[in-house]
Amino acid sequence: MNLTNKNVVITGGSNGIGLATAKAFINAGASVWITGRNTDNLGNASTQINNPKLKTIVSDTSNLAGIEFLEKAIAKNGEKLDILFVNAGIAKFSPIAQATEADFDAQFNTNVKGAYFTLQKLLPHLADGATVLFTSSTNASSSSLGSSIYSATKGALNKIAQIASNELAERKIRVNIVSPGPTETPGLENAIPQGAKEYLASITALQRLGDPEEIAKVVLFLASDNASFITGTEIKVDGGLLNFAMK
Repeated sequence: MNLTNKNVVITGGSNGIGLATAKAFINAGASVWITGRNTDNLGNASTQINNPKLKTIVSDTSNLAGIEFLEKAIAKNGEKLDILFVNAGIAKFSPIAQATEADFDAQFNTNVKGAYFTLQKLLPHLADGATVLFTSSTNASSSSLGSSIYSATKGALNKIAQIASNELAERKIRVNIVSPGPTETPGLENAIPQGAKEYLASITALQRLGDPEEIAKVVLFLASDNASFITGTEIKVDGGLLNFAMK
């Protein structure tokens, strides 16, 4: 897939799905900005990719100050964006009876407010005909125990993306959603108890976790001209999790 000379921004790009996607875009010829909260993680990502087409920026997109810092950097660069991948997100699972206000605020600030205002602030910098992609989750369509806050954030994100696809259609900007199932990432490790990965693998039809590189391939497809007639769509990349009937 050839994305030569395309300009890409990936939020939450220092590890997991964001990092895998950054590598894939650069291998396809694109120039990529990745954001992250942690300088060390961004430095590690830069070392792994080791390509002058990669730029990193410390930006906490859970708050407007961090988003505006990113927006100013893009504005200063002066080049229109062809692809915006709104990928930054966090998860913490707990029963409703045990959830805290801090858990609620942290997830909604990152997964909903952050995504919403990242799109808003970067809209003036998107080229007509650009592509916007959101990382959601199969949790938006399921009712898993302990996932009330996280699932609610992803359900909200999906609706934002669907409305954006209509509002931006006049500029020929396509907006789509990628919803991974359980995927082998640092984020998953931090969000689930020890030993839970085996259970998550067992409830997929393919009986395994996904690889970040597998999600990245779907993101690149949706960002490319091969998906030129796809907008307002959610693609689930879940190993059959939502359709699997356990024996």
